[in-house]
Amino acid sequence: MKKNDKLNNIRNIGIIAHIDAGKTTVTERVLYYTGRSHKIGEVHDGEAVMDWMVDEQERGITITSAVTTCQWNGRDIQVIDTPGHVDFTIEVERSLRVLDGAVGVFCAVGGVEPQSETVWRQADRYRVPKIAFINKLDRIGADFFGTVQMMRDRLKANPMILQIPMGAEDSFSGVVDLIRMQQIRWDDDTLGASYNAGDIDAEFLEDAEVYREQLLETLAEVDDGIMEAYLSEAPIDTEAILAAVRKATVTLELVPVLCGSALKNKGIQPLLDAIVQFLPSPAEVPAIKGVHPETGESILCLPDEKTPLAALIFKVSMMEGRKLSYVRVYSGKLTAGTDVFNPSRNKKEKLSRILKMHANKRERVDTVGPGAIVGIVGLKDSSTGETLCNQDHPVLLEKMDFYEPVISVAVEPKTHSDQEKLQQVLDKFMAEDPTLRVREDEDTGQTILSGMGELHLEIITSRMQREFNTQVNVGKPQVVYRETIESAAVGTAVFDKEVAGNRHYGEVTLRLEPLSRGEGNRFASSLKDEDLPPTLVKAVEKGVMESLESGILMGYPVVDVKAVLTGADARESNGTELAFTVAASMAVREALSTGASFLLDPIMDVEVIVPEDFMGDVIGDLNARGGKIESIEPKLGVQTIKATVPLARMFGYSTSLRSATQGRGTFSMQFSRFDRS
Repeated sequence: MKKNDKLNNIRNIGIIAHIDAGKTTVTERVLYYTGRSHKIGEVHDGEAVMDWMVDEQERGITITSAVTTCQWNGRDIQVIDTPGHVDFTIEVERSLRVLDGAVGVFCAVGGVEPQSETVWRQADRYRVPKIAFINKLDRIGADFFGTVQMMRDRLKANPMILQIPMGAEDSFSGVVDLIRMQQIRWDDDTLGASYNAGDIDAEFLEDAEVYREQLLETLAEVDDGIMEAYLSEAPIDTEAILAAVRKATVTLELVPVLCGSALKNKGIQPLLDAIVQFLPSPAEVPAIKGVHPETGESILCLPDEKTPLAALIFKVSMMEGRKLSYVRVYSGKLTAGTDVFNPSRNKKEKLSRILKMHANKRERVDTVGPGAIVGIVGLKDSSTGETLCNQDHPVLLEKMDFYEPVISVAVEPKTHSDQEKLQQVLDKFMAEDPTLRVREDEDTGQTILSGMGELHLEIITSRMQREFNTQVNVGKPQVVYRETIESAAVGTAVFDKEVAGNRHYGEVTLRLEPLSRGEGNRFASSLKDEDLPPTLVKAVEKGVMESLESGILMGYPVVDVKAVLTGADARESNGTELAFTVAASMAVREALSTGASFLLDPIMDVEVIVPEDFMGDVIGDLNARGGKIESIEPKLGVQTIKATVPLARMFGYSTSLRSATQGRGTFSMQFSRFDRS
């Protein structure tokens, strides 16, 4: 075997799409026809190999990306089946970061659906070559050519039709291959495992010739050899077309479009052929670049076993209570039982075991080289997005970007034993999922869980119960306000008491003045040292600041107030720090009660990305929530709306936005300031 044959025979691909487009059904057929599994698992029966979690089987959706390997025509295809629900976008993001190619699955009825747009843009961002598979052609309302047009309109893609369907809906019977100009029909008796390729039936021949001509025209625009032959009307052989299609796919100029019905076992084998023929091997994609962790010097990580190690942890999973790290090797090799170096944490880690994954099943291997996607047991400190390398050749690969959570719930343990387990369980979930955040609200004492959507948090609380037997009550988080005053006010207070046999006396007069938003609290004294000693002025300041920690309306902290000490009486020998601290606190309370106190809302910076057609509805909804539109910026096919909105009005916004935009809008939110809403 030649030096690079092994590398050239690898295809790292992801199956990406909107929820319910048929990704997992396609993957199950891929595993069956490649001999990786001996039974077709159906999503609707809860038996899909790749949907192995109980929550996935119950809901009939993919929640976590699963990795498997199969063989087709002498090639090793490493497949990652990704979720289609918007709440689990991070699973797609981190998968695309390590893949060399992707298959976008589209429903022929729904066309290009919202999450399809999101994952397609993610793939574009990572410059991942793509093949499109238009699925569900047997369904009522299936429209192959309408879906291709939607790819042009919504994805700004340049589709290249390689197959057209024979019939549609109930009459869908097979596909016409425009490259070889033959029709393919599948045998229902063998669950589609056997199929026949032959001459095109007369009823499909005219369409086939029209679309074959279109295919050659499309290729002629990007390939000089095809252009020359096309203009001179010379015959163009199959091999030349295949080479041109491959080149245009790898360079991201065109997207090959195939079709079929995965549920009816039609169209999968040509899709597998297209994966090995048109998508690149790890040797054909540009070598990944890293930097030296100390010098910042750029390092090219060539896909060769003899070069220093560079591998990226793209996912961490807890399986049977043990930490399993998913790793893509870019250069060098990983060997079980050896040490590797994590430059992000400046730590050595031991590779206890290297596992080839097949969903939740695994097979031990000793060594893997470039292009491998494997599971590793034994990494204690390393987490998602970090690099593994050799200590004598350190390299830092580009970190992964994670989305900010957009929705929060409050969780509280049901029993004392649940209380003890809760933090450990949440730590495990956070190690797995970088988009999950947990914090304890200092003001309310609530444990706040923040995630990408309602379903995301629902799955987390469900898994707490199923996998860790930890019961929690889930509720809305309380909004934490601040208090301030509208107008200047004066307060005077006297503290005169005997404490522990000593007389304590202090009289304080304070003026509270409102400050601009965000200025914080300040203290000043207009008295001279002979009027009041500096130690007692300090005691007054302490009393003021402590008192401002709790307002008179609802007990929230008071902000943006200036307190000026305007008068004091110490009575010789009886003036003490305790008296002045308490008197100052009492004077603040009196001034707050006459200074027209009011609440400040937490105001959020909200960024909404929405297709142009829905912009009016989205802006109207933000205005109804008391939002202020700051700017609207056009981007490719979408508009970015930036606004400020009170947090209290943002609960349930995730669901409202999806309803208003047919699921095509996304948003992010972060704290801006406290202000009047």
